[in-house]
Amino acid sequence: MISIGIDVSKGKSTVCMLKPYGEIVCKPFEVMHTEKGLGELASMILRFDDEVKVVMEATGIYHLPVLTYLREKGIFVSVINPYKMKVYRSEDLRRAKTDKLDSRIIANYGIEHWFTMEEFNPTENKYAELKFLGQQYRHYMKLHISALQNLTHLIDQTMPGIKGLLCSWNERNGKDKLGDFVEHFWHYDLITRQSETEFVEHYKIWAKEKKYHQSQSKAIAIYALAREGIPTLSSATPSAKMLVTEAVRVLQEIDATLGMILAQMREIAKSLPEYVIVRNMGGVGDVLAPKLIAEIGDVRRFHNGKALIAYAGIDTSPYESGNFVGSNRHITKRGSAGLRKVGYETMRCITSHPNELDPVYRFIIKKESEGKSKKAAKIAGLNKFLRIYYGRVMEVYREN
Repeated sequence: MISIGIDVSKGKSTVCMLKPYGEIVCKPFEVMHTEKGLGELASMILRFDDEVKVVMEATGIYHLPVLTYLREKGIFVSVINPYKMKVYRSEDLRRAKTDKLDSRIIANYGIEHWFTMEEFNPTENKYAELKFLGQQYRHYMKLHISALQNLTHLIDQTMPGIKGLLCSWNERNGKDKLGDFVEHFWHYDLITRQSETEFVEHYKIWAKEKKYHQSQSKAIAIYALAREGIPTLSSATPSAKMLVTEAVRVLQEIDATLGMILAQMREIAKSLPEYVIVRNMGGVGDVLAPKLIAEIGDVRRFHNGKALIAYAGIDTSPYESGNFVGSNRHITKRGSAGLRKVGYETMRCITSHPNELDPVYRFIIKKESEGKSKKAAKIAGLNKFLRIYYGRVMEVYREN
């Protein structure tokens, strides 16, 4: 048996080959992530007469070229969770770290866990694409928050208080009333130059063009706010209009991208057998359903509901010593942060739309009545929600 440890970095990797009892087959050497470099490595591995297993640590995307190439050549490859490898490395008291030493440690991990290592099993293309789209959605959502903060900072100087009257981007319909309004009325001076009656009519025309509700009371409230507000950036400032309208444009571009990604996620999710079941669960709508499926992926890779809960990082580890049994324990958070975020968002939707027939809602209310904080009750509700999710989706796959 030969364990090949690969320490992956960007564009290149360090490879070490070991046999049991620390016997070195090949000293650590570098391999470039090119057709030539990986081809030579694969040829070397295939020439061995002994059983060979390749071990590497998950590194986001850097390990994918090596993983893909070696799997295409029919070579056994196991991808280890970074946390497991971190714990294994911590056994070294010297705590030395070099690429060559890391590759040897990874190879030695393969020897010690030879019979328990599992070969990498890629998920179906649809789940992989959904996961990738979900990652990009989170990336653009961070940009959305940053762009919205910048726009808020600007309109606080030109239209203080307007953000409290108008809604920002809506995930469900992709519309941004605040951005559309500020793009047209970028300063209070444009509003106060008109009489109240003129502005109300102007507002109704604008709302009709943008397909918003033509609310007269909303227009009157905006006009009153404009009369009372004190802008700190004059409309006569040459760059004021440019800065505000450009901030709106950037925000709209990001929102459009988010809308396209979400639409694509929804189309892929609808083609999966579990979509209808997930969509009909309490608190889950057209927006959260594809997000949940993207974060969870194929539930068949989890052996039970507890494994899915552990993947979300909302499980609690037991803490006992002698006669002491710890009761005030916290969730581990050693799982998918994205799933925890989407799951918590789902719990907020459940509690904001009370349904006494929903078991998750009743469970959250029960935990709150027992003295749990609202946040702790929602986390407990998410635990129950994921158990139900696992059971219902697995039932669909068993029937198929």
